[in-house]
Amino acid sequence: MKVVGLTGGIGSGKSTVAKIFEQLGVAVYIADDEAKRLMNEDESIRKQIITLLGPKAYKEGKLNRAHIASIVFNDKIKLEQLNAIVHPAVATNFNLWKKEQKGDYVVKEAAILFENDGYKQCDYTILVSAPLEIRIQRVLKRDNTTREDILSRISNQWEDAQKILLADFVIYNIDLKDTSSQVYSIHNEISS
Repeated sequence: MKVVGLTGGIGSGKSTVAKIFEQLGVAVYIADDEAKRLMNEDESIRKQIITLLGPKAYKEGKLNRAHIASIVFNDKIKLEQLNAIVHPAVATNFNLWKKEQKGDYVVKEAAILFENDGYKQCDYTILVSAPLEIRIQRVLKRDNTTREDILSRISNQWEDAQKILLADFVIYNIDLKDTSSQVYSIHNEISS
């Protein structure tokens, strides 16, 4: 079964594109959601995160995402250390999930597919791209955050110009109808 990696910077519209693939009957694995679930439920991961980031990493037994973000998005070494804990567990979880799926291919949506070499385990890669200001406005509407926090998170991801060089397909996500058309075209090409 083919694996299609789906990525894009914060606010680019990865989730929107993933939903369109799901509407086409393609199984989609959302790596960030699974990472959060594992960070909350896997006791070994929890202990490692507390050792790395301190007891405030969990609040009332649940992942304290705001606290973690305030540390790792301002400290690249801590971010790398956190990724080294979480990414191997997500990769194992994805492989188990993939074995249960049916169809020509599955989509693995991951925010840092290129940055962590995850694209090397994919048969195809799709980059979702949108202008910076549109991305910022989308995140401001969606999340309880600030422009500065968004720009800090963006600074920890590669720029689209770097990702385009590695992507098999690029979806420019500005208009939903046009985005849907681009997804259908890619789906037809991958399925043939």
